[in-house]
Amino acid sequence: MTDNLPVASDIPMETAPSATETANSEADDGATTDGAKPGNRNRQTTIWRLAIIGGLLVFIWFLTVGLHRQNESQQRASGMAPDFELITFDGETIRLSDYLGKGVVVNFWASWCEPCRSEAALLEQTWRREKDNGIIFIGVDYLDQEYAAKEYIKEFDITYPNGPDLQSAAARRYGIKGVPETFFIDPEGRIESRSIGPILSQAELDSKLEAIRP
Repeated sequence: MTDNLPVASDIPMETAPSATETANSEADDGATTDGAKPGNRNRQTTIWRLAIIGGLLVFIWFLTVGLHRQNESQQRASGMAPDFELITFDGETIRLSDYLGKGVVVNFWASWCEPCRSEAALLEQTWRREKDNGIIFIGVDYLDQEYAAKEYIKEFDITYPNGPDLQSAAARRYGIKGVPETFFIDPEGRIESRSIGPILSQAELDSKLEAIRP
């Protein structure tokens, strides 16, 4: 008896993968390889967002501290009057400290300020009455144009010293919030009182002058 030899059709054979299977396999491999990239991108995006938010928080903190310090520095002056220098419209240089021993009225004004016009005549007539009594008036022109300021002085025939507040140096030291504002300084150089807004009555002005007479 002889064994029957297997014919070719009976021998199992490995077949080459079809083109479709190859493509699917490569696609699966590609998906696995690229799958990590979206995760990396997400992490990078998160890091950038955190960095931006952190930067904004630091900026806001510095801004808040700066505004707080600025607000503190611009509080209205009290106690000893801050010294300042003024070059008048007549070209004379004066310093507040030169008037120690006298009562000093420092008036911040501007030609564009309507309330300032309401008190201008009263201040001038009181200055003429008091200038030989140890009382000094100083006008500090705030954020103004020189021509307009001089026209204002001419209009009201103002004779006490007046000059521009260059770079608002005096205004910042006194912490004014607007004009007019008037400070009454005693002979020792202390701020005795202040008026915010126009002084409209002789009685009000006289009461403040009494407190700073030498």
